[in-house]
Amino acid sequence: MKLHELKNVVGAIHRKKRVGCGEGGGHGKTSGRGGKGQTARSGGSIRPGFEGGQMPLYRKLPHRGFNQAAFRVEPIIVNVGDLARLDAKISEVNVTVLANAGLVRHDEKFLKVLGDGEITRALKVTASKFSESAKAKIEKAGGQAIVA
Repeated sequence: MKLHELKNVVGAIHRKKRVGCGEGGGHGKTSGRGGKGQTARSGGSIRPGFEGGQMPLYRKLPHRGFNQAAFRVEPIIVNVGDLARLDAKISEVNVTVLANAGLVRHDEKFLKVLGDGEITRALKVTASKFSESAKAKIEKAGGQAIVA
């Protein structure tokens, strides 16, 4: 079987719904929107959880506990192998240098260096966190891993 021999299953392809094209088109008069009211209007929609003015279920149920997810700060990951690919003239690496090289965005604050890849030259790397393997590889190459 080749790609050009593949066929769709019967019923997988539908005609486009042409609304507002008269009664003979099958979607005339109200164009599939039912009768009058909010949902028949353009731009009209009811938000999720709305129960027509009745007290919604999510407000009846008790809310307990705290979730840290809204306040969590994800680190920006850079590997040791990425540092090795930087310009040979660079001896000190920080967030600004990485942003200029295109490895991170300019507004990033929380940088973590991981140990994937190899590094052969001495670099003075400043970051928020280092993995143990990244720190070991940087120091083995004669560089410094500075936590800032």
